Amino acid sequence: MNGRGSVAIVVFTRDLRVHDNPALHAAAARAEQVVPVFVLDQRIARMRFNQPNRAAFLADALGDLDRTLARRGGRLVIRRGDVAAEVASLAAATDATEVHMAADYSRYAVARERRLRERLGRRALVLHDSHVVVAPGAVRTAGGEPFSVFSPFHRAWLQTNRRALLPAPQRLRVPHDVPAGMVPTAAEICPATPSPGLMPGGELAARERAKAWYDGRVAGYDGDHDALAKDGTSRLSPYLHFGCLSPLELVARADHGLPGVEAFVRQLAWRDFFHHVLAAQPRVSTEDWRPKRDHWNTDETVYRAWQDGRTGYPLVDAGMRQLAREGWMHNRARLVAGSFLAKHLYLDWRWGAAHFERLLLDADIANNNLNWQWVAGTGTDTRPNRMFNPTLQREHYDPDARYVRTYVEEYGTDAYPAPIVDHREAVAAFRAARSARAG
Repeated sequence: MNGRGSVAIVVFTRDLRVHDNPALHAAAARAEQVVPVFVLDQRIARMRFNQPNRAAFLADALGDLDRTLARRGGRLVIRRGDVAAEVASLAAATDATEVHMAADYSRYAVARERRLRERLGRRALVLHDSHVVVAPGAVRTAGGEPFSVFSPFHRAWLQTNRRALLPAPQRLRVPHDVPAGMVPTAAEICPATPSPGLMPGGELAARERAKAWYDGRVAGYDGDHDALAKDGTSRLSPYLHFGCLSPLELVARADHGLPGVEAFVRQLAWRDFFHHVLAAQPRVSTEDWRPKRDHWNTDETVYRAWQDGRTGYPLVDAGMRQLAREGWMHNRARLVAGSFLAKHLYLDWRWGAAHFERLLLDADIANNNLNWQWVAGTGTDTRPNRMFNPTLQREHYDPDARYVRTYVEEYGTDAYPAPIVDHREAVAAFRAARSARAG
């Protein structure tokens, strides 16, 4: 024995919170001392997924988590390198009996889990579901298959039993002889400059935003969530992506008697749905879920115009410029901008997903890529060839152009560009292309 009593390790990945954190709760309940560790994964640091906006948000979240743990007598232990190697080394040094970690569903996360399990040897790796409301595999069709259409999934999801909410631990004991390490800065994680208008990261900011949302703003969600200038959405998606907030807690604390709540909870079900699809078919992170045999255009000039918000379609341009400025985009603008790239410009949805991945705070594999497949008509949309008319969408959801004018300063002047593609011609070309591939 090491003289310090039983030790458990909890590995934080993207569950950066103390409230309703099953891995942290289990480690604290089952061992006398706990080592809360975050490994700055050098494999991810070398991947394109490491981008400055999310690096800034992550640095905020880690600093907030360290301070929160300190108020409970603990601290966040930071390591840098390979997750499997660093956690296994820490487990050996502390003679930990168990390692607790949140389950995740991308190919990278599954491979990380496998490598960690191999490196731990006799020590137990215990996985906990905390990224979603209902774990993948718990909601299935009558035939036992994963759902491929959202509406029946949603009905089953609403009826599925859920685990109980877990309280934050009151006190934690961390072995004194374990060096803590320094919480990384945003520049260390990714040295490039982030967007200027980012939301702050961390559980404290997440819980304040969630409280304000449920205390009043959610009441108008059903009627206002598509009204672009009102910004009647919660903006909680970045906090859910990094696990600063529990999706189960959002559902459990929802007062279903209030207007807007049912529509908001439905969006959390959509989030779960895409994680379930990814868990069942990891290939859809890069491959078409429903192949259309598209021969995508490869015009980089129009792609750059779309990236820069200079397509000549005001709603598309406003959305793209909001993304560049804030690392976030209103959902209605995402639908229109995404559909425009995939169906008006007939560019590969993966090009769009890659650009969103560079900038979005909430860009995870499941929701970013599968939402892109939805708008491209290669995913779970039951009307795969639908096209959003960007002019009519602006007139309907931003009738006085307040949203557009917020982000497109030159709108209505000679400096604003002409449309890079004619809407009617684009519709005809897309439908002809899809028809030819189907024949």
